[in-house]
Amino acid sequence: MAGYAKKLSVRSADWNYGGPKWKLSRSKLDLFRECELCFYLDNRLGVARPRGPSFTLNIAVDALLKKEFDIHRAAQSAHPLMDSYGIDAVPFAHEDLALWRDNFKGIQYADPETGLTISGAVDDVWVNPKGELIVVDYKATSKEGKIETLSDSSWEAQYRRQMEVYQWLLRRKGFAVSRTGYFVYVNGKADKKAFDGRLEFDVTIIPQAGDDSWVHEAIVRAKACLDSDKLPAPGGECEFCAYRKNARDAQLGAKGKAR
Repeated sequence: MAGYAKKLSVRSADWNYGGPKWKLSRSKLDLFRECELCFYLDNRLGVARPRGPSFTLNIAVDALLKKEFDIHRAAQSAHPLMDSYGIDAVPFAHEDLALWRDNFKGIQYADPETGLTISGAVDDVWVNPKGELIVVDYKATSKEGKIETLSDSSWEAQYRRQMEVYQWLLRRKGFAVSRTGYFVYVNGKADKKAFDGRLEFDVTIIPQAGDDSWVHEAIVRAKACLDSDKLPAPGGECEFCAYRKNARDAQLGAKGKAR
């Protein structure tokens, strides 16, 4: 759009590390694992990466899945999908579930060793007959074939870590948590003859064994990074750091030629 410029600004200090509103969220912890420099610039200095567009169709699917599973939560019955995959569980009913799902609150745990509050907003929680909680995450996409396993892509590796952080948080809150979590994967069909004002989806459930043994160590290292007055090195495969470097080099080169 002609004449449009997105305004980027430094975040309020209240939302930076040390401010009263700052928490180490699941996504921030994953950013730390991806690139310590971007993590430091975001949380210590208040300059976040530029945001991409919102995945509004995914958000709609997420909201509808929650409504659908909430019907079975109220009845304490298994969803037909759970039955079809032989999952002996029902959606977990808990007074704090709405808070656990809230992106600005989530499951919160005050870590006594680091003094940090860790948070993460979960999509759903089921419970099996043993009383173990099962972390469930909804995913929506559109690609060829039936989705029955997670691939080795960076995105899906991030999905695994996401689930493990939620498992870690629930365990720290005193719950027994199943090692196995599930992804409810919704795949939009693109092979129909026409759109006709509707999308059709295949829905699959993918089991995932979690291992949260890495989480606390990552929290400790993230705390040390934030407490340092020295900028971390850029991530080796961080495209944002590569862009900043290339843009800076290009600007310096242009200035040198202009002299």
